[in-house]
Amino acid sequence: MSTDEELALLEKIIKTRRSIRRYQPTPIPHELLERLLESAMWAPSAHNRQPWRFAIVNKLTTQITLAKAMGARLRQDLEADGVDEAIIVADVQRSYERITGAAALICLCVSMVDMDTYSDEIRNAHEQTMAIQSVAMAGQNLLLAAHAAGLGACWMCAPLFCADVVRSVLALPDDWQPQALITLGYPAQERTHTRESLQTRLVWR
Repeated sequence: MSTDEELALLEKIIKTRRSIRRYQPTPIPHELLERLLESAMWAPSAHNRQPWRFAIVNKLTTQITLAKAMGARLRQDLEADGVDEAIIVADVQRSYERITGAAALICLCVSMVDMDTYSDEIRNAHEQTMAIQSVAMAGQNLLLAAHAAGLGACWMCAPLFCADVVRSVLALPDDWQPQALITLGYPAQERTHTRESLQTRLVWR
């Protein structure tokens, strides 16, 4: 395959990936899940410290427990915001369906144990940001690999709002800081999407 053909294939994978939220009940083989995570781990990372951590959730009982616990926190937060009850019910139900309707979940976490530490908070904060950016790049690899494998996937940021809940339900190590849930499954929907013109997001200097 020529360089142009390789680039064209990569462009096709990138540009046809969509956030899929409804899935068929077909389970995903363990070997495929591990293969996707191997691809994720080849992302670049700050200092090559590879601060990503992954928790695979493919037991429905665990998904239900996680969805209920996250939903309870979501309800608590929305009630504190004074949100209308009907909206709260809809938001909690939508979250529950997305989490329990997936064939598998990948909880993306960041760990700072191998990252540098400094004598000042400013550089320590930057180090945290660098680690989170590294995890995000691993997550993008995972999304693209899942799409190439014929799976649908969607990135959920909800764990950022209830990290303690996620850590407790999944019994994560203390240094694992939840960043996102990626829902996975064989697609039960098709989606199209567009992007703004490159020229609206670009400057040349």
